[in-house]
Amino acid sequence: MFSTGVYKNNGYLLVSCNGGLNQMRAAICDMVAIARYLNVTLVVPELDKTSFWADPSEFKDIFDVDHFITSLRGEVRILKELPPRLKYRVQQGMVPSMPPVSWSNMSYYLHQILPLIQKYKVLHLNKTDARLANNGLPLEIQKLRCRVNYHALRFTAKIEELGRRLLRMLGENGPFLVLHLRYEMDMLAFSGCTHGCTDEEAEELTRMRYAYPWWKEKVINSELKRLDGLCPLTPEETALVLQAFNFDKSMQIYIAAGEIYGGDRRMSALSAAYPKMVRKEMLLNPDDLRPFQNHSSQMAALDYIVSRESNVFVPTYDGNMAKVVEGHRRFLGFRKTILLDRKHLVGLFDQYNNGSLNWDEFALAVKEVHADRMGEPTKRIVIPDRPKEEDYFYANPEECLQQPSDLQRSSF
Repeated sequence: MFSTGVYKNNGYLLVSCNGGLNQMRAAICDMVAIARYLNVTLVVPELDKTSFWADPSEFKDIFDVDHFITSLRGEVRILKELPPRLKYRVQQGMVPSMPPVSWSNMSYYLHQILPLIQKYKVLHLNKTDARLANNGLPLEIQKLRCRVNYHALRFTAKIEELGRRLLRMLGENGPFLVLHLRYEMDMLAFSGCTHGCTDEEAEELTRMRYAYPWWKEKVINSELKRLDGLCPLTPEETALVLQAFNFDKSMQIYIAAGEIYGGDRRMSALSAAYPKMVRKEMLLNPDDLRPFQNHSSQMAALDYIVSRESNVFVPTYDGNMAKVVEGHRRFLGFRKTILLDRKHLVGLFDQYNNGSLNWDEFALAVKEVHADRMGEPTKRIVIPDRPKEEDYFYANPEECLQQPSDLQRSSF
């Protein structure tokens, strides 16, 4: 189906993205690739306005929509809206709406999705997260996913300008490390991770988890989850890790995150270890950020720009932003990204805190565990039939990277 030459329009694809900024960013790349493979016209994706963050932003509020359309003009036809007669059919409920099957290959889209588009002329995909496989796709499709991600998806001029200003301000004071500290209330409630929280906080987080019906897992054993490496590092644990890596006390630390749960009490150890800790709200004037207030995806876009360009990037949890930024930094020349082995670290924290390891032993062990986890060239781990457990395409888009050819693909 994927061909070059004269473009044949097999119909129109409407998509509604779900999730936060980076989950939607990856989904947009996938949907462009699917539209190209099926030779269908893509309508500029609709962004999620009903998730936890309730961000009312449209595509054009975050991304440069004209650049998006024109930069891909030679590969896929993209429209800002449907032709009027088809728009009417959508409004009348005459067009099917469905979520595609997660982690599908192109055969699924060719044999299950394309016939629906040809039958109805328009199809609406109402879920887009992780709907395309990591592996086993044509090379040109993988490369197109990268072209969308790294060239076509450019933030609006307003966001890009403010991002550059943040980078200038940070750069004036020397190298800086971005800490993607995933320790916000929603993250802890969703994951059920309460290590270091008071009983009252743990109860509050549990109540929040039960309040959101789309968070499926309700009964969670926090300590077991932590021991399995499935919890974000606490601010106190993060301070120990950065010190173990010998980052100097004078190092600038930019916090790319929302409001940290527990506030100053939980941040005290990290603040004491690294007093030159800043966030965008500290560097910019309130007037600069006022247009972005209550628009979490636009705020996240600013953090994305700073994270992408930092001297060192350290995510404390492997969520969507951590993975997508990791891949972007690989694409830009394997910039230093410390990929924390949380399961291994938890054991080291506990041994250090109970006195089984002294500081020098702890610090050496931390460095040894992460010697080959600095964002260097590597092959994606492929686990057939278990896509959730294998390496994510956007964290390591190796088909698009300049890297040694003698690396062997890891596989289970």
